[in-house]
Amino acid sequence: MRHFGHIAPEVRKRLFYREPCTFTPDSPARLLSAALGATLYSPATRPRLADDVLKQAGRGVVSMVLCLEDSIDDADVGPGEENLVRQFTALAGLPDADLPLLFIRVRVPEQIPDLVRRLGPAARLLSGFVLPKFTEERGIPFLEALTTAEAESDRRLFAMPVLESPELLYRESRVETLEGIFRAIDKYRDRVLALRLGVTDFCSSYGLRRGPDMTAYDVQIVASVIADVVNMLGRADGTGFTVTGPVWEYFRVQERMFKPQLRQSPFLEVQAADLREKLIEHAMDGLLREISLDHANGLLGKTCIHPSHVLPVHALSVVSHEEFSDAQDILRPERGGGGVLRSAYTNKMNEVKPHRAWAERTLLRAEVFGVANEDIGFVELLAAGLPG
Repeated sequence: MRHFGHIAPEVRKRLFYREPCTFTPDSPARLLSAALGATLYSPATRPRLADDVLKQAGRGVVSMVLCLEDSIDDADVGPGEENLVRQFTALAGLPDADLPLLFIRVRVPEQIPDLVRRLGPAARLLSGFVLPKFTEERGIPFLEALTTAEAESDRRLFAMPVLESPELLYRESRVETLEGIFRAIDKYRDRVLALRLGVTDFCSSYGLRRGPDMTAYDVQIVASVIADVVNMLGRADGTGFTVTGPVWEYFRVQERMFKPQLRQSPFLEVQAADLREKLIEHAMDGLLREISLDHANGLLGKTCIHPSHVLPVHALSVVSHEEFSDAQDILRPERGGGGVLRSAYTNKMNEVKPHRAWAERTLLRAEVFGVANEDIGFVELLAAGLPG
């Protein structure tokens, strides 16, 4: 699989200075954690789930979570598990199918080894599990169950803990909770692919819900949690983990309070005014702003609950030619001693030592999402990726 692999080769050649790399479920964890992109959630109870997975893969989705937790009723857990086994078995019978990375979101630790056993040979399609309401106390049993399932199936399985518990939100317990989470995931570092933020649960603790004109960063109590999670768990010193962006809840806006947040000029320059109107109509201007703020705050990838959110996440994850040029200059071997240099675009200062970690992360993102050609922006990437 590869990002933008659903686009015709001749179009990719026009868009990319360096095309996204290909990867498989067996690729190194460091590459996969950066490549998750827009992780699309789907209830495990959907009767045509296998068809849905194939359909979304054909539209550019490279990671999916099949959910047995909050997205389904308590009474549907048993039928949901049975449906997952049937749907995985159906997918396993399609040897040439190009499938995304598949994860199952469970409720309790015991489900992990039980589902792997019930999946049998079809477990080869499973990349891992999403672990809800993760803290040190609640998370360790999930990670132990994952280890058991790995040993029994002789297959590498990843964990993606969801950080969404009230203890993490409340100021008086936040630091202690984060320290405990770090102890748990550090012990199982080789199996923790990424950390996911449960911002909807954070808001629910205070009876809040952000509107389509608001990003997660406009809700200060949520923004403070994101900042502390990145501060303690997302460091670039070798101790950190990939932290993914929060879910965007909206598909379509009937009435707006604030002006649209998308500037007209980038769309007018490429005769894409209709695309701008469509994005605004479907609340995508808020999503695009939030994705940009995710990146600015150290997050990569995003939880998605609607297929229309996938392309914006991927389009804004592509590295610009200017970013790529700066990153390469900073990491040149002869710059090992540090120093300051003017960027090749002559519009900024690149300071070698302080910007090194940024440059390394940028080149990893460039590997999985590609580098845009010099004259290509996110509007062209969005337009090219839309279904015919």
